[in-house]
Formats: sequence, structure tokens, C-alpha cells
Amino acid sequence: MTPCMACRMDFSRHPLLLRGLTFTSRVRRAAWRRRRAVKELALERTLFYRRVWHEAAAALGASIEAVGDEIFEIRLGDWRTKVQRNYTAADDAVTLELVGQKPLVLELLARQGLPVPRWRAFTTASLDAAAAFIQRVGGDCVVKPARDTGGGDGVTTHVRTRWQLARAAARAAVFGEELSIEQQVAGDNYRLLYLDGVLLDAVVRRPPSVVGDGRSTVAALVERLNNVRVTWGSEAAQSLLARDQDMLQTLAAQGLTLASAPAAGRTVRLKTVINDNAANDNAAATHLLCREVVEAGAAAAAAVGARLAGVDIITTDPGRPLAATGGVLLEVNTTPGFYYHYCREGAPCPVALHVLNYLRNLPQQRCPDLVDSLR
Repeated sequence: MTPCMACRMDFSRHPLLLRGLTFTSRVRRAAWRRRRAVKELALERTLFYRRVWHEAAAALGASIEAVGDEIFEIRLGDWRTKVQRNYTAADDAVTLELVGQKPLVLELLARQGLPVPRWRAFTTASLDAAAAFIQRVGGDCVVKPARDTGGGDGVTTHVRTRWQLARAAARAAVFGEELSIEQQVAGDNYRLLYLDGVLLDAVVRRPPSVVGDGRSTVAALVERLNNVRVTWGSEAAQSLLARDQDMLQTLAAQGLTLASAPAAGRTVRLKTVINDNAANDNAAATHLLCREVVEAGAAAAAAVGARLAGVDIITTDPGRPLAATGGVLLEVNTTPGFYYHYCREGAPCPVALHVLNYLRNLPQQRCPDLVDSLR
């Protein structure tokens, strides 16, 4: 089927085709995850978290012991806690479940009067509703899994047409039937990290990009960039750049394809989903934030009851209130990645040490044992 034929089709009337697209997306994702280079960077991510937890434990004067499956137990006197990569005991299981439901989080933030993008929940069986949403927005939209994903998995931006919607929905449906479509808001992506309502750090996360040389295609430039990432590991980036639907549509928005050879010196944005950017795409940004933006992020974390929260904000100017710039609170993450705060322009923020100090000073709650309960 050619793209022109696809653009004329009403995919809401072809559920079998949608299921076929989803199956194809699932196969491509599985093949990508089996690539040797992808596995190598996954190991680098494991080593990164091992390093930061060992450094934090040493700074605290605590012992650290590997339990298995990337789990470490950290002890200091009678106090102990377990960690696994960016998973900690800061938040309870119910809060983690709640925050995993993206439409519900947007609803909770909206109830507090906080600015969020327009959104709508849908499934592949209700594609017409998502198509109508795009018509109402009248511009680019973002399609994503509605729950239990992170790291930009299954997210596609610059969705405008029914064909793009079908491709994006099929890609997101790999992670579950519940999907979400949101208005795409212009601006830069800022990650604000809070611990019990206090701002620990802020990072501006720029999209991954390449610079044209006048000869190489975008595909060749991406391959070259991925080779650098494999060579330098987590010093360069925490993941490879996949040639996914988000990349194709981000390029199309710039009038380019993977086969294009951008002019020498031209900067080409490769993806709009920010999670696959490189260390040098991130920069410390706490000093750029106005009081109102900091307070909005704290209110978002409080609205979902999160203690350790990475709040994502989109704005053209973090030095002004979101209402003044048309900015929005995009997401609240209860297992925020540490990478952006350690590997970026500017001094690193020792997130792991902050977390351990916080957990160590929490009131210790002990459930009565059987003997106590019988007294």
C-alpha cells in the first residue's frame, strides 16, 4: 500500500488493518531491542545507576550490597533501604499506580487549575474520536500510551492526518489498548525534580539533532551519531536513536526525510520526543526558573501525592509564569530518571545522595508483629 493510498483510507473502518499495523510495530520493537548496540547501551545504563548509588552510599558512610536483578540494599546502622536503578522507596505503590495513568494525572492537575495540554483518551477501536480531536485542535498532536510507560516509549508527535494517527495509534497500542492524544505545545522541555515539594534541580532537555555536511543523508548522520553513542556509552547518551515514527514526522515537519542531505551547517532536529537526547543536549536550568514556575511544578507533584517527582514542563520562557507564555505541565513522573541531572552541561546534581538522606530521615513505621497484636 502506498502512502497516498493510505492517506485516503478511513482507518476507523479497518480494525484488522490497525491490528496489522500494531503487530508490525511490535515486531519492529522486538527486533530493535535485540540489536547488540541497544543491549550494550542498556548495560551502560545499569552501570550508571550502580555507580551513582555506590557514590551516594559512600558519601553517606553507608554500606551497599548487591541483592540481584540490579537491586541494592543500602544500610547505615539500624536503617536500611533497597533501590533498583531509579526505583526507590520514596513513593508507595498506590501513588506509582496513579501516576502511571497519564489521562488521570492531567485530570487531577486540571482540577487544581494548573495549565495542561488539551487531551482525550481513546483506543484503536475509537479512532474517530481521536480524529475529531485533531480537527478541534487544528494543529499538531501527540499520541502516546495512556498508562504504565516511560522514557518516551510509544510516543509520536506531529500527528495531523488520519494516516499519521493510525500509525501513531498502532505504535502506542504495542504497550496497551488505552491511548491518549494531546495537543502539541510549542516550547522547550524542562524537567523539574522535586523531593517532598522542594525543588532539587531543573534541566532543560533539548531535542536530539545532527548538523548537515552537505553530502551525507540524514540516515547516515543518524548512524554516525549512534556509533558515537556506542563508543562513549553513558558519557554520550543513555540510548540509541531509533528511526521510528516520531523521527519520520519530526523530519517531515522540517521538509526532510531520512534520504535528505541537509546543507552544510544546517541543524536538523531528529526527534521531538526528548528522552533519546544526548548528555550534551541537557543543561542545568534551575537559575532560569521564575518563582511561579517552581510553584506550579510543586503543585503538580502535590496534586498526585508524589514525594520524588520529575515534573515535565513545556514553555518558551521559564522565567515567566506558564499562563503568560502558553506553557503547560506535561507529565508528573514518580520514578524520574537520574541521568539528566548527572550528565549535562553544568555541575551534576547528586540525586541519589539527596534521596538516601531523605529516606534515612523519614519516620520509621513498624507494623506490630503477631505477639504484639495478641497483647
